[in-house]
Amino acid sequence: MIELPSEAEIRCPPERIFDLIVDFDGQSRWLARSSSFHGTADVSSDPVTLGTTYREPGPLGVRHGTVTEFERPTRVTFHQPMTMRLHAGTIDVTLRYVLAPHGAFTHVRRAVTIAIPWSLKALQPVIVRSFRTESARTLEALKAYADTLSSTA
Repeated sequence: MIELPSEAEIRCPPERIFDLIVDFDGQSRWLARSSSFHGTADVSSDPVTLGTTYREPGPLGVRHGTVTEFERPTRVTFHQPMTMRLHAGTIDVTLRYVLAPHGAFTHVRRAVTIAIPWSLKALQPVIVRSFRTESARTLEALKAYADTLSSTA
């Protein structure tokens, strides 16, 4: 397994950040689509809670996600195995956010853990780079948006 951690100090209360993360319908307010992320679909419950399921279709495959940890406002975990196109295998993906208040800021740790099947090992450097880039982009977008909310809190 490969862990890809990223961290940020966000000027916004943890409750508000947590709510942004789990608001799949409102994701487009702060997270633009990219070549890797095309949005979240087929969300089983609104509001999102423990056990909520969803799909994230992308160019290389589809992530079939489930919320496996939900402790508002400090922790949320998504298990989202990605079934690759052309029967190339499944990349096991777990995404976890840990939020900790720190004065006027919230320390946000976003860790993506991936397990790449043997059939895709030759592509591991490309896959890891793609996940690392998308994870950093997502956390930067969350920070940029949530930082603007501190003045309206």
